[in-house]
Amino acid sequence: MLSDTLRLGVNIDHVATVRNARGSAYPDPVRAAMLAEEAGADGITAHLREDRRHISDRDIDRLMAELTLPLNFEMAATDEMQAIALRHKPHAVCIVPEKRQEVTTEGGLEVAKQENRLAHFIAPLRDAGCRVSIFIAADRPQIEAAARIGAAVVELHTGAYCDLHAEGDFTARDVELERLRSMATYAHDLGLEVHAGHGLTYDTVQPVAAFPELRELNIGHFLIGEAIFRGLTDSIAEMRRLMDEARAEGVR
Repeated sequence: MLSDTLRLGVNIDHVATVRNARGSAYPDPVRAAMLAEEAGADGITAHLREDRRHISDRDIDRLMAELTLPLNFEMAATDEMQAIALRHKPHAVCIVPEKRQEVTTEGGLEVAKQENRLAHFIAPLRDAGCRVSIFIAADRPQIEAAARIGAAVVELHTGAYCDLHAEGDFTARDVELERLRSMATYAHDLGLEVHAGHGLTYDTVQPVAAFPELRELNIGHFLIGEAIFRGLTDSIAEMRRLMDEARAEGVR
């Protein structure tokens, strides 16, 4: 079912990155989550990495206790993270690839080559009532594999599209945008809920937000960076405005 509305999930990881740079108690990512709600966010995303480089276990405890918005808990497909998710039972879990040496998530999860393992991994999460999302490249075999293992949602990786825009390679950017558009349609036709995210900015969000199959965008690093100059609520409110404008234009 197509929707005229598009949800905004705000990723608060890099509020914790700034806090951890000094080993202090501030800035508080939970406070950022509350401000995000005031600014029009529909959900909060937090990635508990295996090395705890930004979000901590205590952050997740507090978000579950204090947050009124739905929490999207990003996690690697490990036994430790599964146990944490099953203890908290967040609204949603998003399974992402994770490498210790990467600065940020570099690409989508390889689902097609590990279907059996991932199917067994997500089954308890689904049974616990969590909406299970898989973060993948806009690639037909990965989308098909995500559907086969029983995921409810795929989140399409928009990083390549955003990088090409930043590099000024607009021809390649437009090819990548069309690939994202086509795969969003394909995933929707398979019965998956379609989300997208990674690297989106004010300059790149509207063409993606206009995809009628999309139900949610998850955006973080850019918003936290922009907050240095204009404040967190204003930076989120502007993203919300651009998304709503693009979606309104798309359904006219």
